[in-house]
Amino acid sequence: MDRLLQLFFHSLIPLLILIHLFYSPYTKVEESFNIQAIHDILVHGIPTKNQSDYLAANFDHVSFPGSVPRTFVGALVLAGLSRPWLGLFTSLDQIQLLARSILGLSNAFALLAFGASVQKAFGKPARFWFIILQASQFHVIYYASRTLPNMFAFALSTLALRSYLIANSAPPSSGLTSKHCRLCLYLLTIAGIVFRSELAILLGTITIYLLTRQRISIAKVVIPAGIIGTAVGLFSTVSVDSFFWQTFPLWPEWTAFYYNTIQGHSADWGTSPWYFYFLSALPRLLLNPLTYFVCIPFAIISPATRQQSQDVLAPLLGFVGLYSFLPHKEWRFILYVIPGLTAVAAAGASWIWVRRAKSLIYRLLSIVLVVSVLASFTASTALLAISSLNYPGGAAITRLHQTAGDEQRVIRVHVDNLACQTGVTRFLEKHNRPQSTEAMLQVPEGLTQGWWEYDKTEDPSLLLDPAFWWKFDYVLAERPEKAIGKWQVVDVVNGFAGVRVLRPGEESGSTSPEELETLRPEEVYRRSSKVAEAWKVLEGLLREKVTRGWWIEIRMKPKIRILANPERGYEQV
Repeated sequence: MDRLLQLFFHSLIPLLILIHLFYSPYTKVEESFNIQAIHDILVHGIPTKNQSDYLAANFDHVSFPGSVPRTFVGALVLAGLSRPWLGLFTSLDQIQLLARSILGLSNAFALLAFGASVQKAFGKPARFWFIILQASQFHVIYYASRTLPNMFAFALSTLALRSYLIANSAPPSSGLTSKHCRLCLYLLTIAGIVFRSELAILLGTITIYLLTRQRISIAKVVIPAGIIGTAVGLFSTVSVDSFFWQTFPLWPEWTAFYYNTIQGHSADWGTSPWYFYFLSALPRLLLNPLTYFVCIPFAIISPATRQQSQDVLAPLLGFVGLYSFLPHKEWRFILYVIPGLTAVAAAGASWIWVRRAKSLIYRLLSIVLVVSVLASFTASTALLAISSLNYPGGAAITRLHQTAGDEQRVIRVHVDNLACQTGVTRFLEKHNRPQSTEAMLQVPEGLTQGWWEYDKTEDPSLLLDPAFWWKFDYVLAERPEKAIGKWQVVDVVNGFAGVRVLRPGEESGSTSPEELETLRPEEVYRRSSKVAEAWKVLEGLLREKVTRGWWIEIRMKPKIRILANPERGYEQV
């Protein structure tokens, strides 16, 4: 029975990551570079001759380079890990899930390895609480499989924190301290050079803290880790990215750092007050209020866990504090500290739990702790349902393929900006006719059926030319009036439009006059989704008897219209 229970807890994090992935399978614009790069490497391969021409003809990053170049290292690794399994799948959208599953499971492995170090530092019950608290947090689980540069760095930073925790748990005289401190700094150096430059600040705070605690020496640990990590990181990114971007030498993360930080372009994406990370981002990422109001304070107060907790909290919170000086802030920039903070919270939760039979206060706190974890799981489930509604582009291209059927002719589609930003990737396109026998052989059997051409033109002058629009069979449009000519709405894809608290007596599902003005007559009744329908069922079951008339309504509104050219023929769903 104990083995089954252990197996359940050890499989909880990877299982939840996969559930989140399959329930919300589409991607957003922040993930697009890596997911498109994985597709292009798998489908088109790596050219050995005429590299510039081949990359320009087949790779997405040449047509859509972005404001700064990004590294191909993560995409190349994921493509390599995915390739042995391609024969098990029959469509490109399945392979997108495969690649993302490998990334998600890699992050799950890093979290489980970190959990083992939590046991070394704080005891077996703390490992149990770490898994439970981490699994009930929405953001880490949901984003673990998403091809953001931060999530490639997350696995390395979590393994680095594992080594850091082991080093601080070992006796100072043992060889484990230097060995694991060196590995920690080594991994953070590589992750910062290749994937995310902000990890240099975390590397700095950990190094300074270890030096002040006299756990390491500069000559034996810091310099060797810095030299080896820098050499490996620079060699990896410069060699790979100089090839794919056809510019030598190229270090993408330095280019991004210079552009966003030194030149200050990150502020173009918005700024936040200095306290944003502490008062907004960290509470959202930890999700359960008891982790920072009760569990972490108990870990600091308790003599048995005080020093270990301080060893973890000091450099992590120092990193967050220093990073708060940059005006542009996003929660994903500090995601790396969440496993460490959760570990300290787990130590506090363990202290409370093992003493639940000793006094009434501990018994009540234990009950509140269990209730809070259940509430966190419930909140995470609701956030998953809502988040799955934020990808109308992915849903639209899937419905489009259902609409067009299996016609054996060339079908031309224009995809607008919103659709590209909310889910449309090359993995979801029906594969175009192979341009060469070599390219066809690189694609698994069954992936080259259907002749489709997709256009993502953003040039305003072309979009005002009637002749430009005539050649398309279908258009995925946020604003159908921009498509010049006679078009018929085949389908409407809804997206999340916020939530609204309903008081007793207020009716849900009503469309405001302002919303009605934005809808075409045929769109008024196309407003349902599986999540919204399920939420409506719950409303009928719970609103009157349980919540006494109060309810939170999920608001939906049309985001993407699928337009068909009636002169070229189409089949309606």
